Amino acid sequence: MNVEELLTQARHSVATGTVFAEPVERDGVTVIAAAHVMGGGGGGTGEADGQQGEGGGFGLNARPAGAYVIKDGQVRWQPAVDPVRILSTVAAVAITLIVARAFTVGRALSARRRAHE
Repeated sequence: MNVEELLTQARHSVATGTVFAEPVERDGVTVIAAAHVMGGGGGGTGEADGQQGEGGGFGLNARPAGAYVIKDGQVRWQPAVDPVRILSTVAAVAITLIVARAFTVGRALSARRRAHE
């Protein structure tokens, strides 16, 4: 595959259909799911010792963002719950609290030792 074919495939990968799902209608309610999609890539060509070469790569990351819910002519945005983001946030807060607690306890013990000397 050459770089031009790679870029063509990348362009098709990050299309509107990747971000917005087909609408689903049931009982008078229409739902259009949406995703947060990011992509990046690169490619190049070169020559060494009389030989030519080319290469490239592309990456795509998608995760649920939410859905547009259409009911009785009204549209509302319903955000998706991202368990990875929630877990990451909880872990970061827990680590911060543990480190802060260890630092505080260490200082208190040092102060106590100096007071008894």
